[in-house]
Amino acid sequence: MYRAPVADIAFTLKHVAGLSSALHAGVLGDLSEDLADAVLTEAGRFASEEVAPLHKVGDEVGARLDKAVVTMPPGWKDLYHRWVEGGWNGLSAPESHGGQALPMMLGVAALEMWNSASMAFGIGPTLTMGAVEAIEKHASDELKATYLDKLVSGEWMGTMNLTEPQAGSDLNALRARAEPAGDGTYRIFGSKIYITYGEHDFTDNIVHLVLARLPDAPAGTRGISLFVVPKFLVNEDGSLGRRNDVFCASMEHKLGIHASPTCTMVYGDGFVDGEEAGAIGWLVGEENRGLACMFTMMNNARLAVGIQGVAVAETAFQRALAYANERRQGKAPGYTGEGMAPIVHHPDVQRDLLTMKALTHIARSICYATAHATDMARASEGDDARHWQERANLLTPIAKAFSTDIGVEVASLGVQVHGGMGYVEETGAASLYRDARIAPIYEGTNGIQAIDLVTRKLPQSGGDHVKGYIAELRADIEAVRSSNREGFGATADRCAAALDALEEATGHQQQALAEGRLEQALAGATPYLRLFALAAGGAYLARAALAGEDTARVALCRFHAENLIDETTALKRRVIDGADSLLAAGAALATA
Repeated sequence: MYRAPVADIAFTLKHVAGLSSALHAGVLGDLSEDLADAVLTEAGRFASEEVAPLHKVGDEVGARLDKAVVTMPPGWKDLYHRWVEGGWNGLSAPESHGGQALPMMLGVAALEMWNSASMAFGIGPTLTMGAVEAIEKHASDELKATYLDKLVSGEWMGTMNLTEPQAGSDLNALRARAEPAGDGTYRIFGSKIYITYGEHDFTDNIVHLVLARLPDAPAGTRGISLFVVPKFLVNEDGSLGRRNDVFCASMEHKLGIHASPTCTMVYGDGFVDGEEAGAIGWLVGEENRGLACMFTMMNNARLAVGIQGVAVAETAFQRALAYANERRQGKAPGYTGEGMAPIVHHPDVQRDLLTMKALTHIARSICYATAHATDMARASEGDDARHWQERANLLTPIAKAFSTDIGVEVASLGVQVHGGMGYVEETGAASLYRDARIAPIYEGTNGIQAIDLVTRKLPQSGGDHVKGYIAELRADIEAVRSSNREGFGATADRCAAALDALEEATGHQQQALAEGRLEQALAGATPYLRLFALAAGGAYLARAALAGEDTARVALCRFHAENLIDETTALKRRVIDGADSLLAAGAALATA
């Protein structure tokens, strides 16, 4: 059973990501360390005691679709209502609409705990939080007055509708259309696939944010508009009116997250209560500028998905560690107890467990640092705001891609530690592996994140921002070198070499872009992102190890430096030397 690691989460927030320094600088309003600790403690209790016990029924029973109506697993609707009553939905939402306006750092930490307890539960509110931000930033005052309070409270939930059958990640191919009705509203027609929580019985109303094209819209992404399309229309007094012409036509049968309804939504497919066909929608922002509005949701959703990777990895590690301490098998060197040794005493199992733990801590640090940068950008002005926004921009694709890759890797190692019992469903290790596999795919595949990092984020401030970030990481490693703490071994040298590899690979990618060798830069994008994360991870583990007296953090830092971080050397070679062979061999794969 999952137990929220509140102490580790709080330590990483405060001493690695930057929460303590932000609190001391007074840039986070009235938030105090005591309040932050109280929020984390109660979130951990709710996740451990109320969400986690319902994970199994969610996985085994799943969401059910019957005649366009989705019924959630037993106990889940009551769970959601208790969660809403606790105020969790509005943790980081604006106070003007009933939220608590707490920093994103705390919101992301809470998201980790919800998703560790049940990823299928944790993903639903994530979309609502994104809808709140998109409407709050871009919608008219009338739309804000109609929807925000109830979305913030959780009385209603929101969705994000981008993908269509012929248009996956390429939004240029979107065909959903919007026709002006002449009264300030629009009629929406088309279908959307892979819509998370597109239909469910948690709330009376569901507020869909839908991308569609106007009749005279220019081609490509410049011709996409964003619309609010509620499941039920809202009367002037705020009560629910008639059913809108939007329905769930089918629900996907998925590898994992079975309790998360993944829907095909159909807009404007017929008559509803005798009304003219077409789902009624309202424009958000300006015509043909919908993608900019939707990116408000997508950027935060990418960090939220990254934290899903951390969350699943944490649960997988906890289960594997508990099993390794219980399962007895063979004789282990150095074990002096009677009978067979618990497998945790075998060096190979220890390697698996420490790898799981180190990678989880690195991914958590990167995600929390991304949230900290976002908080600082919001709290700053001028050049400081630009600096922190660029930092958030730089880290977001790494947080999403590396963390979700780690979620899969760690969950797979968890199955391995369980042995044969990991391959059957009884232990729950398999369900975590199944759940984790979607995260590298949705909210922009990890390959797209790598492309974003190389082509859009490395050039920020003429390339100076990433150079400054690497310099900050070097300072953490030099602090290890100059410290008198015992137990670090070769940490400083190995981590410094990894940063050298990152610096060299960064220069190579920047030069390739400057010279117009885009194909070569893209060929190395994915290994470059992993190289970036592993090198940064060494510095974050060092920062954690130096921040307290816990020798276990020093030992984990050294383990990463002497067992895992050398992968950066091979990754650098793939970035710099691997493009030609990849492209030459890749040409033989195409049949059209």
